[in-house]
Amino acid sequence: MHLIRLLLSLSLLLSAPLLRAEVVSASDTHFVLQHQARSALGAEALWQRLIHPERWWNPAHSYSGSADALSLEARAGGLWLEQWPGGSVAHGRVLMVQEGSLLRLEAPFGPLQGLGAYTVWTIEVGAGGDGSVVSFREVAQAPPGSDMTRMSAAVDQVKREAIGRLAKP
Repeated sequence: MHLIRLLLSLSLLLSAPLLRAEVVSASDTHFVLQHQARSALGAEALWQRLIHPERWWNPAHSYSGSADALSLEARAGGLWLEQWPGGSVAHGRVLMVQEGSLLRLEAPFGPLQGLGAYTVWTIEVGAGGDGSVVSFREVAQAPPGSDMTRMSAAVDQVKREAIGRLAKP
């Protein structure tokens, strides 16, 4: 019985994405974050999941409380949009798409938008082992007095969770 529990625990551990996450740098006016995860999904399946944020984004990190309110138009100039009765928000604007491998957005999510922060979020997807690898790199700059060091910790937690949810089969 103990062996079965051990094997079940080990299989759950091995199926979980291997996360790498760090605040590369942070100051009052900027931060740089990097995250990376492995997924059992193939690169094409992971890409298709990425461009449908309603499938993986945590609704607790939305204004509407519903992931179904999210959409992404994966083309330059397209929007990562949230719409609900009585409101809407453009979370990000697509700057660049390389189909199947790279999505770059100008994306001051949440309170960063109110600070007037300029935020570029680059997401890359590639083959890796029996599945794929996804990486996030986020560079944010804001006016003096924005306390981006404090903001970096909060955004790091949200993006750490997001990459885990995205990578999960």
